[in-house]
Amino acid sequence: MNRTQQQTPPGLAAIYRYLRRIYPNQTNPLQVTALVKYWLNGPDPLDFVSMYDNPGDSILNVPPHWHYVSCGLSDLHGDGRIHEATQDDTGPSGYGFELTFRLRKMPGEEYPPTWPAELMQNLAKYVFKSEQMLCATDHISWHTPLNANDKMTNINQMLLSEDPQLHQLNTPFGYVNFMQIIGVFTEELQAAQQWNGLAVINLLRQIPEAGGHWFVTDMTRQKSIFQMNPRLREMVEIGIADEGSNLSGVSAKCWWGECSKDRIHEALATAHNNQYPERPTSSALSNRIRSSLQNYRNEAAVENERASRASNYSSVSELLKSRPITEGLQLRFNLEAAALLPLAIRGRLAHGRHFTFKGAQSDCAITFVSTDITGTSVDEKYPYAALQNWLQVLIPDDFLETLAHDFDQLQRRPDEISLPKLYAWPQRNLMITIVGDS
Repeated sequence: MNRTQQQTPPGLAAIYRYLRRIYPNQTNPLQVTALVKYWLNGPDPLDFVSMYDNPGDSILNVPPHWHYVSCGLSDLHGDGRIHEATQDDTGPSGYGFELTFRLRKMPGEEYPPTWPAELMQNLAKYVFKSEQMLCATDHISWHTPLNANDKMTNINQMLLSEDPQLHQLNTPFGYVNFMQIIGVFTEELQAAQQWNGLAVINLLRQIPEAGGHWFVTDMTRQKSIFQMNPRLREMVEIGIADEGSNLSGVSAKCWWGECSKDRIHEALATAHNNQYPERPTSSALSNRIRSSLQNYRNEAAVENERASRASNYSSVSELLKSRPITEGLQLRFNLEAAALLPLAIRGRLAHGRHFTFKGAQSDCAITFVSTDITGTSVDEKYPYAALQNWLQVLIPDDFLETLAHDFDQLQRRPDEISLPKLYAWPQRNLMITIVGDS
């Protein structure tokens, strides 16, 4: 093989040069390599995952760890073999980012485990298949140990942050950002969903055992940040009440259909779990909902804020040609999707925002809106409307309080719910069933 054939592709060379500045004594790091390259119909999108031995930082209380860096989500070659070739080096290179991960070193560990490379390949496959970008503060529901062979770990979800050492890099084919995977507990992921990712990442940053300044994942961590410091849960609750949630929708297992009003009464009468319509809400929960609504409306009093809210909801305005649903409505969610219903109510609708469940296995979508959202096709007379398989559901203020109360168990004790679980409100012509994944 001659020198030309061995030459490192320009995009890859730029990443290597950058990493040598961080690791000047590790010019030839260990790598996990795709045996058959993606452009040769191989299964793995990442050409390489480089693994560096990072000594940490004693001043910042950052422990020694392994630092993994992917190569392949950005354009390494510039010739169109994977990413569309471009002459513009001011835009993103390929997808505009690479993945990184920091794994705490175990005592006596001389070589980096390779399972993080497999995890990064799986995330890269998702990006290539879905064409969805990954950004800092994103949260990724994984629901299985990040190390598939470690069944004892509690680290089974992911957040994303900017890598604290690797900043934006300009390459011959555009810029590259470095998105770091942070392994977290399920309740930490849920806090990020219910409030916002950046806020929870900042909480993790404050606790060395949970990641610290450089977000080092410790697969042996036994406690969540809320177990380490119970006051953090109160901070999250206050944040949700004051600011709401940044999450506007999810891909989920959901379904909707029209039904007769009699069908809702029959389902309620025969349900094993005896749901009663419009139960009174607790004064504390009711006050939180009303306070959130009032805070939002005070802010929205400014005219340009109202204009912004309307323009941000342009996608729902497309429902103007939708048809009203005049009979009954039934919604169905699996438990994972249903666990986000409290978020939709307290974190979104109570703050004058919308929330959408998009069918992961069916061509349907369910968008919940509050009375403050403009440009919709629903009103007090016709609170439900459909455009083909896209459903819009209006939740007025008084019903918002009822739902916040009825869905409280979904937020606090979802694992204790017996499935199927029926929620029915006959006077609203609505019923929701929570079912198992099967």
